[in-house]
Amino acid sequence: MGGVVGKSESPETKLEAKMVEAMQHRASKGTKIKSFNSIILKFPKIDHTLRKCKAIFEQFDEDSNGAIDHEELKKCLHKLQVCFTEEEIEDLFKACDMNEDMGIKFNEFIVLLCLVYLLKDDATELEAKSRMGVPNLEATFETLVDAFVLLDKNKDGYVSKNEMVQAINESGERSSGPIATKRFEEMDWDKNGSVSFKEFLFAFTTWVGIEEVGDDDEHH
Repeated sequence: MGGVVGKSESPETKLEAKMVEAMQHRASKGTKIKSFNSIILKFPKIDHTLRKCKAIFEQFDEDSNGAIDHEELKKCLHKLQVCFTEEEIEDLFKACDMNEDMGIKFNEFIVLLCLVYLLKDDATELEAKSRMGVPNLEATFETLVDAFVLLDKNKDGYVSKNEMVQAINESGERSSGPIATKRFEEMDWDKNGSVSFKEFLFAFTTWVGIEEVGDDDEHH
């Protein structure tokens, strides 16, 4: 059960506890990514693939109000044939509705899909993921999981500020301290000194330029 004992952060929900557990399991397998620089080099490709999720988002945003509500989310997960309990769906919705406006915006939806990917990482569920119909989406989510594993040096399911500094140091940045601090602050939404995979994903959508509304996606 170890890993999160003695940390300043303890999982708020059963769902978050599962995410931490899943991430610890993934971390035990190692990562293909060698440095933070190689993650940055992948930004354009990741950005391109994530934007293709807009079609899935629009498909499930039945009333076209730019957000997926609780009922629409239930339908979405059902359509993808991903099995979650009512409590898990509720937790997932709350976890991804970062601005608490009772709707999942496009950037929040990307985070949600990636969390589903992490939580349902077994052979039977992998088929469901391919139903999303976005080529390279799984590979992109895998890259994001790998990136987090690279940063999470002690494999406890969270990234600390020291781990971020270490990762940027290893990439050979001269001014690694200030850069790492800025990046870490962008990730640590709740300012508690450690970053969960969810917080990392939200920061990532910001870094590659995916905004809440996403109306200008077509102009890229």
